Amino acid sequence: MGEANVTLNVRIVRKGDNILLPQEQYIEKILRKFEYFDFIIVSTLYDVNSKLKKNRGEFISQPRYSQIIRTLLHLMSFSRSNIVFARVRLSRYAQCANQKHWDTLAILMTYLRGSMDFALNIVDFSLY
Repeated sequence: MGEANVTLNVRIVRKGDNILLPQEQYIEKILRKFEYFDFIIVSTLYDVNSKLKKNRGEFISQPRYSQIIRTLLHLMSFSRSNIVFARVRLSRYAQCANQKHWDTLAILMTYLRGSMDFALNIVDFSLY
């Protein structure tokens, strides 16, 4: 059957002794789906000084916020461990998102836009 090129919607690329797991197509798909593809790119994925708190006021599009957070779980689990902190932090507010939560989520999404070409690099130990 040969070597796999894709598994669980994750592309597999061999380069020498390394295996890369890029997800440009998946990131582009979610950015376009949630309308973040044309946003200005940022270089940091999360402002650690932002003080997110539970929203006691009006919720803003809670189902859509939850859907984006769930979508990022797949990405985070397979190849983008660098977004774990931000995604977990934002997931705390999936039931009560306000504008500050949405703004922080937008930063994460635009960071992904700027880092679409990042890939998880795995050394193929079967060669040793």
